[in-house]
Amino acid sequence: MNVKSRARIGAVVGTAALALGAMAAPATADPAAGSYRVLAGVGSDTTQDVVNGLGTAVDNGTLIASYNALGTPTVKTRATGCQIARPNGSSAGIDALRNAVDNNTGCLDFARSSRGVANTSSTDLTWIPFGKDAVTFAVRSDSALPKALTKAQLVSIYTCQTTSLNGVALTPLLPQSGSGTRSFFLGQLGLTESTFGSCVDDTVQEHNGEALDSAGDIAPYSVAQYIAQSNEPGDVVDRRGAAVLGSVNGVAPRNADGTLNTAFPFNRDVYNVVPTAKLTDPTIAAAFVGATSKVCKQNAVIATYGFGTIANCGSTDLRGES
Repeated sequence: MNVKSRARIGAVVGTAALALGAMAAPATADPAAGSYRVLAGVGSDTTQDVVNGLGTAVDNGTLIASYNALGTPTVKTRATGCQIARPNGSSAGIDALRNAVDNNTGCLDFARSSRGVANTSSTDLTWIPFGKDAVTFAVRSDSALPKALTKAQLVSIYTCQTTSLNGVALTPLLPQSGSGTRSFFLGQLGLTESTFGSCVDDTVQEHNGEALDSAGDIAPYSVAQYIAQSNEPGDVVDRRGAAVLGSVNGVAPRNADGTLNTAFPFNRDVYNVVPTAKLTDPTIAAAFVGATSKVCKQNAVIATYGFGTIANCGSTDLRGES
């Protein structure tokens, strides 16, 4: 681990502490200690705030419990037992859900995911979409780095072929391992875990603009998270720092009114992942399945947290192992 990585991890710890302080607000974040809801979920940093908001809005805050990606080392999801390690990211949340299903613990009912299926060896899990996001790159507002790049330029940066722009030495960043945004962004660039360059620092907590602490820093950033951090609904922590979003292939990530541009080249659905065997469970179905589900009826909440609405909200067509 290099010196810059250690500095960035320190910045993440600071952000996590701020997030813990913000949890005093009642609208979103982990349910209050000793308070348990019917459905418990963990996972994606990208969608934690919007799912927290949905948890507050649906059934007067009694149905959906969403536990943040950062915070205390463990979360307790049931009154008896179920003290589990806090998953940080989509893949970590999906793994925790699979573990709960495989071991029949009853500790988790869903996982938040900002990526689609990675492993199709089974259909044990179902990815249920509920909103639209996009991922672009972010740089510091006070940096001479371009605020508009092409996909080809981003590929060159993340394979370490381009090492400077406008006279500024580049320091490309990626989110932490297990991040859905990490896997999505690499996929959009046609890269994999084994093909991005050795110059890339891949230890940064996703959507943390405060980690961009030098002029050459460039990192992927969820557009919806950036909007939510700007609006700060509920207790969303503004982690943007000096980060500003860039355009790709001449397309801006936000519309003139500041909302998500769903026509941005790197756009994605975001999901709540549930066990396929539980799709017919009345509580799971009512919460997540179909366009008239309790989550899909909350368009105003979804938009408040920066996400776009989608025609396929509640679909159960996408299935896999992880």
